[in-house]
Amino acid sequence: MKYDIIFVSGEYYVDHPLSPLGILVKVLNEKGFSTAIIEKPDWKKDDDFLKYGKPNLFFALTSGSIDSMLVNYTPLKKLRSEDKYHPYDSKIPDRAVTVYCNKLKQLFKDSLIVIGGIEASMRRFVHYDYWSNKLRKSLLFDSRADILVYGNGEYQISEIAKRLKENKNLENIEGTCIISKEVPKDFIILPSFEDVSSDKKLFCKMQLLFSNKKNLAQKIDNRFVLQYKMHKYTTKEIDYIYGLDYSRNIPKHYPEFKMAQFSVVTHRGCIGNCNFCSLSLHQGDRIISRSEKSIIDEIKKITKHRDFKGYIDDLGGPSANMYGMDCEKCDNKCINCGDLDKTHLKLIKLLRVIKKIKGVKKIFVRSGIRYDLAVESEEYVKELSDCVSGCLKIAPEHFSENVLNLMNKNSGKFKEFKKLFDKHNRKLNQNLKYYFMTGHPGSSMKEVNELKNKIKELENTEGVQLFTPTPMTISTCMYYTGLNPYTLKKVYVPYTYNEKKKQKNVLF
Repeated sequence: MKYDIIFVSGEYYVDHPLSPLGILVKVLNEKGFSTAIIEKPDWKKDDDFLKYGKPNLFFALTSGSIDSMLVNYTPLKKLRSEDKYHPYDSKIPDRAVTVYCNKLKQLFKDSLIVIGGIEASMRRFVHYDYWSNKLRKSLLFDSRADILVYGNGEYQISEIAKRLKENKNLENIEGTCIISKEVPKDFIILPSFEDVSSDKKLFCKMQLLFSNKKNLAQKIDNRFVLQYKMHKYTTKEIDYIYGLDYSRNIPKHYPEFKMAQFSVVTHRGCIGNCNFCSLSLHQGDRIISRSEKSIIDEIKKITKHRDFKGYIDDLGGPSANMYGMDCEKCDNKCINCGDLDKTHLKLIKLLRVIKKIKGVKKIFVRSGIRYDLAVESEEYVKELSDCVSGCLKIAPEHFSENVLNLMNKNSGKFKEFKKLFDKHNRKLNQNLKYYFMTGHPGSSMKEVNELKNKIKELENTEGVQLFTPTPMTISTCMYYTGLNPYTLKKVYVPYTYNEKKKQKNVLF
């Protein structure tokens, strides 16, 4: 049998709405396209790539939900597979998208290739690559793929399949990037690869021009990468996507996914805009919430699953308490906007309705909340207390005002939230657990010792991670240039492995 689309993935497929590959396959199948999946192929051999032959339409490649370099290396660039404390072998190559593409180009010279996922999404323009310590061109150039999908890709991959079936070109598809010899009239021109390679201030300028909401173009050598602005997903569209009939059965070879078997996504996007996070340039900086009916219908289906024991593993999104905070009135940053509805009333209502569904014993919120938003509603914090399993994990990240400002996380609401949480949870014997970060731009040993003293005052520090510069984020721009892109003032950056180790060791 010949398939319309053949996926090649560095991640296992699960027929589940939390599996990006699972969603794309389900959407394509519902639209009448046949699909096959090659999971974690052995890139050193040809057999895995040849098993389904050549697709009717295209190959679709992804390294998975995490950049392959991030999944294969620690923040100190050591192989995770050789970590004596937590060894992990991802079974995917470094720069997996490029490796998979080159293998397919070798075996199927005239097949069209579509790339997507976080590795493609966040490497769509010129970017600083921490692991090689240099600027790299768009992944479209390294991989030689025909088109790149950024962000959530259901709309894009469906449109690509539809156009190819109808023998139409792939220009002007929202949420995609292509290579072109010319730039259309309505595109904003980013500084070129040559320009940003020789001038770090221009690299900063490029960083601040990045946006999912605009048509962008960047010259690389004698051609241009064109980004068509992101498709605006609607509540109706994501209700459709999450309302499809997923089996939620977890393959035996992927037991790690079992913990998310009965998790439910309530919304997409994040309005937090943390400088070290890739979400705003991947999934978007606006909230798109599902309808209450869609979520309830999904949970009613879950209660009929043979493995369901009455517990919703997680209810949320990138930040669980942003559900219902949808707004498209302007292009400003939502989280600091006085017009943003921070009452949490829609979420409180949703939680209360779900708790009454027959077969549901308890809802857990494990995906994290923004406590600076939660403090705006004591009623929500009280309701949240019933969704905690002994402890609630939050991420203050740091306590240095300078570092928090550079992270764009200086809300100043930590003490206020802790007091509110303790008020409703002390009798329940429930606590907060904390995540922190060190090694971020602005973090010298002075700030590390400041953080160390604050941590001593707290209990239950869950983890301290070392900042890893990932492509296209503002924090990575600071790391590479040593400048704050907004002010062009110098920023202290801990570059040496020796200092990074010291920062980490002080906190451990």
